[in-house]
Amino acid sequence: MSPPEHKAVLYTFWRSSCAWRVRLGLQLKGIPYETKSINLLKEENRTAEYKKIQPFGAVPAFIDNIGNGNIMIESIAILEYLDETRPDKFPLLPKDPADRQAVRALTLAIAMDIQPVASMRVLKYVGQDKQDEWARHFMTVGFQAVESMLEKTAGKYAFGDSITMADLALVPQYTNGLRAGLDMSVYSILSRINNTLEQVEEFKAAHPTSQPDYPADV
Repeated sequence: MSPPEHKAVLYTFWRSSCAWRVRLGLQLKGIPYETKSINLLKEENRTAEYKKIQPFGAVPAFIDNIGNGNIMIESIAILEYLDETRPDKFPLLPKDPADRQAVRALTLAIAMDIQPVASMRVLKYVGQDKQDEWARHFMTVGFQAVESMLEKTAGKYAFGDSITMADLALVPQYTNGLRAGLDMSVYSILSRINNTLEQVEEFKAAHPTSQPDYPADV
């Protein structure tokens, strides 16, 4: 009898949009995993112990249940790994090279051009007096650009009628916009896609409110 398959491990925080992307990938791929919560608000990510796992002190970090047990970091790199190792279930990137580039462009427009400049560590550095204005400015510029990209690519979802990696980046960042106090309804395509994806069971399972570390008092 073969030994039982061990679960993958995801170092995560319920509110992190980067960890949320990977939770979505794991749900869509049907990969069972164990959650290890790293509370960013309590700065558990700054400990020497955690920085041995993730040198930047960020989430997510991921250990697969196949392969050599190496610790993986960076959400988009993890998603590409999941897609390459489980290509048959919910492929996150199209086969055509031009289509793959378009999906990657949408994904990275969010993951590189919007999310980092309004992340928790940047806002702390900016300071309490300026952080709301800063976040709203850069998110507004970014969402306007992504909305214009979606005018050319969107079908039911961000790229045509199949869920892709771009959707896994879109939903968490849309929520970040709401948290920042933006009127997200002005982005009609973004809003329509987000509302559609929110009804998908895997997206419900990956939502912050469905996580074991989601605080009861929020």
